[in-house]
Amino acid sequence: RVADTMLPYRVIERISQTRDTVTLRLEPTHIAAQHFRAGQFMMLYRHGVGEIAISISGDPADGVLEHTIRAVGAVSRALHDTPVGDVIGVRGPFGRGWEPESAAGRDLVIIGGGVGLAPLRPVVLAALARRDDYRRLVLITGARTPANILFRRDQEHWAGTGSIELHQSVDHPAPGWTGHVGFVTEPLARLSVTPWRTTAF
Repeated sequence: RVADTMLPYRVIERISQTRDTVTLRLEPTHIAAQHFRAGQFMMLYRHGVGEIAISISGDPADGVLEHTIRAVGAVSRALHDTPVGDVIGVRGPFGRGWEPESAAGRDLVIIGGGVGLAPLRPVVLAALARRDDYRRLVLITGARTPANILFRRDQEHWAGTGSIELHQSVDHPAPGWTGHVGFVTEPLARLSVTPWRTTAF
């Protein structure tokens, strides 16, 4: 099976997200890019260090593979520090994935805290690409502090288009923070949702 084969991918871009988190954009060196679905993950390998499972955080419609990695251990640190031009091993995709299109005609609520927002980013991108297929589109995100907000530019852009309702929450505010302080699930208490026509990710 192709998913079981370790394939070489080159890092073509590193996007700094927070102090300890980076998004790597990867392209295959000799083959066509792997197809994937929102919610799936890849096994990423750094030579001489090891292999770990990392969720896909990019757009399924894009030919570039994206992984958002927080440096918390030896392998994730080695992957996080991989410079542009270096090659890493990729196996996958694995997992059943999600079907955002199954929520067509319904309200869509997406909730993610910290690096948990990374596997949900493809759902947001897919929903925005077919915005007319959905009724209300709500995104609730959380982080430890404002400095730890993942995909900050993306979130600002999404909210600025008026296509999505954005609710941000942090555990510990910083000077100038005017948003919600508390758990990422707390904004749900202030939302008026209709359960029978709402799908949540």
